[in-house]
Amino acid sequence: MPDLSLLPVATPAASLWQALRAPGAALQLVLVVLPVLLAWAIGRVAGQTLRREASARGGRLGLALGAVAALLPALVASMLLLLANVALAAYGHEARLAGIALGLALLLLLVRAAVHLLVLLVGPHSWVSKWEGRLTLVAWLAAAFQRLGWLADVERVLDGVNLLPGNSHFSLWSLLKGFVVVTAFVLIMSVIARAIERRVMHLENVAPSTRLGIAKFTWFGLISLGTLLGINAAGVDLTALTVLTGAIGLGLGFGLQAIASNFVSGFVLLLDKSIKPGDVISFTGAAGTSTENFGWVQELRGRYVVVRDRDGVETLVPNQHLITNPVINWSYSDRKVRLKLPVRISYRDDPEQALALLLQAVSGHARVLHEPAPVTRLMQFSDHGMDLELRFWIADPQNGVNNVRSDVNRAIWRLFRTAGITIPVAQHEVRLVDQRP
Repeated sequence: MPDLSLLPVATPAASLWQALRAPGAALQLVLVVLPVLLAWAIGRVAGQTLRREASARGGRLGLALGAVAALLPALVASMLLLLANVALAAYGHEARLAGIALGLALLLLLVRAAVHLLVLLVGPHSWVSKWEGRLTLVAWLAAAFQRLGWLADVERVLDGVNLLPGNSHFSLWSLLKGFVVVTAFVLIMSVIARAIERRVMHLENVAPSTRLGIAKFTWFGLISLGTLLGINAAGVDLTALTVLTGAIGLGLGFGLQAIASNFVSGFVLLLDKSIKPGDVISFTGAAGTSTENFGWVQELRGRYVVVRDRDGVETLVPNQHLITNPVINWSYSDRKVRLKLPVRISYRDDPEQALALLLQAVSGHARVLHEPAPVTRLMQFSDHGMDLELRFWIADPQNGVNNVRSDVNRAIWRLFRTAGITIPVAQHEVRLVDQRP
């Protein structure tokens, strides 16, 4: 049996340099570097496969596969380094350096698991998810320095760098410490805000815009509270921020005026419920005759609204634009929309027959409502013919408006051609008068 007592699980920091100078250090370095490289290669190859499977499967199985992909390199490195320590102890070799590497690998595994759990809590679309690798590296380096006993030396060096001239003392270490503390408080508040948002968004008896407004207000409030608590915990006197808040207010009044206006406009849209996710809107044109900039509201963000048109193009419309400019909301209180189709016929044709054919053109269309019933009108006698108009209602403008107009126009053309009714084309007669004597 190998003597497992030779496995140094918690090696003192000062002995690291002794371990590097000890006999057999080269062998230990080889047995440390090779497992690390092998674990990196396995994690890179197998991790990509696991992430693809996680995206394809989704659900709890997808979350489990994603967690395995995230922890795989550190887990494999820990297992291989444990085997290396056992092998060195079995053959009676010094294993101090390998023990330090094993401790750091286990520490990386714990940090990686904690950061990945944090990503799952705050959601895959947060900034924490994008910075998952960097956060893991920074947290692991800080924990590794603390384990090796180097953190006190680093603190002493950084605390000697004063960033403020004169008698005031604000060192580089104070800046880094404050940044870490504020970030920690913001992360905690982000997790709480995410939990509240999930709870609120499942309240079916509350309107979607109200749910979204509560979630946004909660998120901004908790993040602001976390920032203030973090600054206070870092040892900064909040009363000293009076000048800073004044500068921020001045900046909002000048350089950040448009950004602040968009944020305030976003909250106004959430509160008055004039535009909410799922609404069908258009920015220009008259209702029933034009669908320029026509699309569906996908989501309301802090600075803009995402509108998706029928071509699949998503337009980011600033909130201020929706507040200060006319916007047609096709589904504000009632999704029923009336469409108008103007048609001109020749004076040689019977207008009563043409009006009846117009009603026949919409009678068989599945999307045209029977109540209110379609109507036809003889609008005026123009220079080139009689102007008729067909008016009808649809209840699903989110499925498109121009497609219904096209279907009805094609039906009108077929019926008019069968009945012999002509659509006149404007013609101008030019007469040349000979003025020669």
